[in-house]
Amino acid sequence: MPDKKKFITVIGGGLAGSEAAWQAARRGWPVRLIEMRPLKKTPAHETGGFAELVCSNSLRSNAADSAIGLLKNELRCLGSLIMTAADATKVPAGSALAVDREKFSAHISEKISAHPLITVDRAEIKKVPSAESGPVIIATGPLTSDSLAADLGLITGTENLSFYDAIAPIVAADSLDYDKVYRASRYDDGPGDYLNCPMDRDEYERFITALAAADRIRPREFEDPKYFEGCLPIEVMLERGDDTPRFGPMKPVGLPDPRTGRDNYAVVQLRSENLDNSAYNLVGFQTRITYTEQQKVFRLIPGLERADFLRFGSVHRNTFVRAPKVLAPGLELAARPGVMLAGQVSGVEGYIESCAMGMLAGIFAAGHIRGKPVPPVPEGTALGALLNHLYHGNVKKFQPSNINFGLFPPLGQRLPKKMRGARRTEIAQKKLEDWIIAESTIS
Repeated sequence: MPDKKKFITVIGGGLAGSEAAWQAARRGWPVRLIEMRPLKKTPAHETGGFAELVCSNSLRSNAADSAIGLLKNELRCLGSLIMTAADATKVPAGSALAVDREKFSAHISEKISAHPLITVDRAEIKKVPSAESGPVIIATGPLTSDSLAADLGLITGTENLSFYDAIAPIVAADSLDYDKVYRASRYDDGPGDYLNCPMDRDEYERFITALAAADRIRPREFEDPKYFEGCLPIEVMLERGDDTPRFGPMKPVGLPDPRTGRDNYAVVQLRSENLDNSAYNLVGFQTRITYTEQQKVFRLIPGLERADFLRFGSVHRNTFVRAPKVLAPGLELAARPGVMLAGQVSGVEGYIESCAMGMLAGIFAAGHIRGKPVPPVPEGTALGALLNHLYHGNVKKFQPSNINFGLFPPLGQRLPKKMRGARRTEIAQKKLEDWIIAESTIS
């Protein structure tokens, strides 16, 4: 029989920690959720709210036949708090799911605080607690404190790895020049939820020249930046070639200028930050250049000449473990049974992926305290694909990953590219339905 005096401890109130606490409490177990903010701030967060988004406000594609869209739907099927909040606070973003970040965090904070089985403690945890009183979930995210990261490193027996995520600037909508920008979604995908800043060749070359010469915030002596390929700072992208930004976030294809009917040489896209469209972020413009230089360089973008910067771009550390070496099934640390990792510290990358690992950690912790192991998450689902990456990825070259169909098992049949996503979705939905039934029988 399970010990009803035990409880589940969740350290970290970000996306993963909030979801983990919610899932464990939904299954009837008391949860102690510990968050150090606002008593101790991080280099990127501004509030003490749960699930505060510090980078983009986009949760990426909502398309059901995409890998990230499939993962979102799996989370919805499992009663995700994060997805419920996202759907309730979404802002226009074409086929993507983007949220009003303040309302999103407020929604989650309210639900967490009101749950009768969740107790919130505001404190900094400097060492990994024991699991004597029940399972412990570490969901401290990319900004895990130095002391906790150091202790985690001692327990795992391997050096923590880290790379750096970069944050894009946000500008005020009423400071834009609407005679220059135009509204459109790429390939007319959606009602035109993006503002587009067009550039001709001369404007582009002037911009990249200034960007290349801009002063940057230099890494401190102990820092060794290892950028995630899906979130490169715009100046790092430029170092790979003058045209690299034009084939990345500044790609003009599929965004014809309504004034000419033709594609421009380059385009900077702006995405709404909130429901009233009073603020926009520069899509793909993560940066480490100084605040003064950001104003000077980014105001060279047509339409942003008088931009009022509500938030400047910045860079923050992302700490994670070498998952295939240190994690056992159930997201437990092999060296410390009963202690689980969730979110980006476990070795995934991205908001939704972090939420997914938080969800699974909460479910696994409930099974652990109940004394009844949770059935293995099936291969062929997005959740199973992420777990497989963590458990069986390349140990020596392990890097965090977004969800993508390359992580899934082979389909075993040849299909046209446009049909593969739909087929994977079909397989995943059936497998997930069976798993939900199996998991519910032990709840």
